[in-house]
Amino acid sequence: MAELLGATSYPIFCKEFMKTSAPPVGRARTFALVSLFLASFMELLDATIVNVALPDIERALGAQNAELQWMVASYTLALAIGLITGSRLGDIYGRKKIFIIGLIVFTVASVLCGAATNPEMLIASRALQGFASAAMIPQVLSSLQVMYKPSERAGAMAGFSALAGVAAVSGPILGAVLTNADLFGWGWRTIFFVNIPVGLFAVICAIKFVPESKAPVRHKLDLSGVVILAVGMLAILYPLTMGREEGWPLWTYLSMLFGLLVLGGFVMLQRREEKSGGEPLVAVSLFKSRPFAAGIVMMFLFFIPMNGFFLIQTLFLQIGLEYPILKAGLTMVPFSLMVPILAGLSAAILAKKIGRVVLQLGPLVIAVGFIVLIFTVHSVGGAVTPWHLLAGLALSGAGFGMVVAPVGIFVLSEVPTKFAGSASGLFNTTSQLAGALGVAIIGTIYFNSLEASTGTSQAAVFIDGFTFTMWIMAGGMVLASIAATFLPRWASENDPAQDSALIEL
Repeated sequence: MAELLGATSYPIFCKEFMKTSAPPVGRARTFALVSLFLASFMELLDATIVNVALPDIERALGAQNAELQWMVASYTLALAIGLITGSRLGDIYGRKKIFIIGLIVFTVASVLCGAATNPEMLIASRALQGFASAAMIPQVLSSLQVMYKPSERAGAMAGFSALAGVAAVSGPILGAVLTNADLFGWGWRTIFFVNIPVGLFAVICAIKFVPESKAPVRHKLDLSGVVILAVGMLAILYPLTMGREEGWPLWTYLSMLFGLLVLGGFVMLQRREEKSGGEPLVAVSLFKSRPFAAGIVMMFLFFIPMNGFFLIQTLFLQIGLEYPILKAGLTMVPFSLMVPILAGLSAAILAKKIGRVVLQLGPLVIAVGFIVLIFTVHSVGGAVTPWHLLAGLALSGAGFGMVVAPVGIFVLSEVPTKFAGSASGLFNTTSQLAGALGVAIIGTIYFNSLEASTGTSQAAVFIDGFTFTMWIMAGGMVLASIAATFLPRWASENDPAQDSALIEL
């Protein structure tokens, strides 16, 4: 649940930022907005909607635990790897064109996901969804800049942010409802097939109403950087997820070592590209800024346990406690309700009143929520009900909302305007990479702890695994809070880089 709403190219407020066709007005602009919003809604929804259906998918496709992890991580990793390139493709070839291509591929990938006959097909289709999202989502915010005058953008961006919040937190609930409804006997496949009519309508609206725009300066595509980054991340993530089931043979350690070496080479190549005046995928010089470097570290420490939580809680509820899928989905309502409430409060009030303290408190509130869940589950045991979990989930949701809304303002606060585009792209990519790592790392810890449990019943085994892993994730949140102390005390306002720092909840 830590995905991005869009890494746009910058500086977006320069007068000559875009070469654009005449922006639509009236009803045409409304339909264009609907197309952009529907695309964002689908992408955000599919980032989280699959989690609650994992036990049903496991039974239907005979998936192993590692394959369940990849069904979540493949989407996030593909999105992270492709985001900056997707943004530059829009700059070069036209944002409308790339948006439509991404939207069509996303819809086709959704069909393939729903039609999957084995875990491998679903994992590959999810990755295709991620790459398609990386093409279409960066164009959304750029298109909003074209369609609305500066005086009108606040309302459009507010609507965009509100929709993002609703889509992100409603994913598990809607996934549970759709799967439980079992429309046409599709079961869990419904969560993917529902994208077909939505995607087709969005494509039709986009073709007819979304304006075309390009960057006035032709940007360079760092395709070699994308490939090297992908190889390095896969070399680390694949053995992390598969190693436990394979018994951790030598190749898993060699693969992770190779991945680290590749990522080290990636950094060196990016630094060389930047020094030679090129356009690297990652501007390494950004890390000379302590606030930015601290912010990136904080985001990794925050989103790794957070995304791990979204994975293990659904497995704990549905397999460990044997909750029906609808009951499991509705159990997360307290979390989902608190996220938008605290996100709005933090961005509008707390960030201005107490500064970075809000980012120090947010992870600690989550840690307290996790600890409340640990003691609740331990004290009640296998008879735990959604009402028992209400307080811990509400606290966790509140802490999550406290972080996700204002974090970009602080992380990008001291980034020079000329690096705004690169910084916002890296900021957003970080949340995606952390999400993929979280699924791999926390998922592996969780499944290992299940195997190590001495519980005498299924519920007892899952309670042992759940509580052990939650302690580790609570510790990660404490570290995230410590990292936040290195951010600026107060964030500067009117920073162009900040306007693209919209994290998917």
